[in-house]
Amino acid sequence: MVRVPENTVVVFADIGCPWAHAALFRLHRYRDKVGLSQVVRFDVRAFPLELFNARPTPKLVLDAETVCVGTMEPGAGWQMWQAPPHQYPVTTLPPMEAVEAAKEQGLEASEELDRALRVAFFGESRCISMRNVILDVAESCDRIDVDRLRDALDDGRARRALIDHKQLAEEHAKGSPHLFLPDGSDVHNPGVQFHWEGSPGEGFPMVDSDDPSIYEDVLRRAAD
Repeated sequence: MVRVPENTVVVFADIGCPWAHAALFRLHRYRDKVGLSQVVRFDVRAFPLELFNARPTPKLVLDAETVCVGTMEPGAGWQMWQAPPHQYPVTTLPPMEAVEAAKEQGLEASEELDRALRVAFFGESRCISMRNVILDVAESCDRIDVDRLRDALDDGRARRALIDHKQLAEEHAKGSPHLFLPDGSDVHNPGVQFHWEGSPGEGFPMVDSDDPSIYEDVLRRAAD
């Protein structure tokens, strides 16, 4: 069972997942829209695809998904990879560990860093695998004490929690993103149904339906 505190949405997500990038953007946007920014917090937990699949997530898959998901939420921050190919992140474990470590400073700090790291990867083509890039992104976050975050990363005290989240996700989460609410309900990739035309990495994803209004209901239920 995923236990969720009141006024909280627990989100299992990989920081390099385009569907999760759109979902977190929608959570932030709709939280502002319904006036719950001071009420509902997001507890973003790792759904590390590379550990589930025992390989880096293939760039060809992410490129196809980025084009598809980017048309759903163009304001989230997207671009096709612009940096040299050798700078493409081979792992997203370090930034997810940083998001977990930032929870020492509160969920507001953690969710701000999570959002900034997603934009750095998908919208700015930055190699968020790198410690220096993570800390540079953290410098742009008003709620992050970068020295405290650096200490947490250097002694690895958030790493165990990341693995624990992966193990919990194995039991309860269907994929990235998967949301859990205080009332015991949950929803995977809210409002979106899609399929692949051809195999992942060769074909392309097709969105069959997309209803972002579900986020208003998710947030109101979290507040209730």
